[in-house]
Amino acid sequence: MLALSVFIIARNEADRIGATIGAVRDLTDDLIVVDSGSKDGTQALAASLGARVIHNAWPGYGPQKRFAEEQCRHTWLLNLDADEVVPDRLAAEIRALFAAGEPAHPAWRIGIAEIFPGETRPHPFAYTLYPVRLYRKDRGRYSTSPVFDRVDLEAGATAGKLRSKIHHFSVRSLGDQLDKLNRYSDQQADDLAARGVVIPTWRVFVELPGNFLKAYFGRRHFARGTYGFLTAMNYAISRHLRIAKHYERRRLATHRDRLDRSGRTS
Repeated sequence: MLALSVFIIARNEADRIGATIGAVRDLTDDLIVVDSGSKDGTQALAASLGARVIHNAWPGYGPQKRFAEEQCRHTWLLNLDADEVVPDRLAAEIRALFAAGEPAHPAWRIGIAEIFPGETRPHPFAYTLYPVRLYRKDRGRYSTSPVFDRVDLEAGATAGKLRSKIHHFSVRSLGDQLDKLNRYSDQQADDLAARGVVIPTWRVFVELPGNFLKAYFGRRHFARGTYGFLTAMNYAISRHLRIAKHYERRRLATHRDRLDRSGRTS
C-alpha cells in the first residue's frame, strides 16, 4: 500500500463505482467515498468494497471535493470521479512514482480520456483533459467554486505529468448525458448570478453552433462517427442552455424591477 489516500464523490453511481473502486483498492489503505444522498445503494456497495463512506449534502463540486480532502488521512491524494477507472498501466506508473521515495513534484497531471458507450478503451483520437489529480494536500486544494472542480496549487508548486490515462466512462446514454448537462447548466447559471457576471445577449445566437463546432472538430468527436455527432450536439445544447438560462434570469429580474418601480410611483 502507498501512503496515498484516494477519494471519490458520488451520488447514484451503483452501476459504475464498483469498477472505479476495484481498480485502486490495492493502491491505498485509505479509500473515501463522499456520498451526497444516493438512492440506488451506492453507499452499501462502496462500503462492501472497502471504502470508508461518508455522507455530505451536496454543496457544489469544489466544496464537495474540499470536504472529501479533509477526510483523507494521508498527505498525498488521488482524486477520481465515480465514472472513472484507473487502468493497470496507470496504477503501475503511480506505484513506480513512489517507489524511489518522495515524487519529484508535489502535484501530477493525469490525462482523462473519454470512452463512449460501445467502446472498451479510449479512441486513438479521444478528447483528453490533463487536470491535476494526484497531489499533496499541503501544496494544493480543490477550488471553492461550485461548478469548477480544479486543484489550485500554491505559489511555486510545480506539476509533473503522467503518461498513462484515466478511462472516463462519462456517458451512460445520450438521454442521461443530456439530463446531467441540463442540471449542470442550472448550476452554471446560478454561479454566474452569484458572481455578478453578465454575458452579452448576442451570445444566445452563436453559443449552440459555436460549441457544436468546438466539440465536433476541436474535441474530435467527428472521429467517433454518428455517435460523436450526437454527443457533440448534446454538448452544444448544454452550453446553449447555460446562456439561455442566464439570459432568462436577467430578463425576469429586469421585469420585476420595472414592476417594483411602477408600484412605488403609483
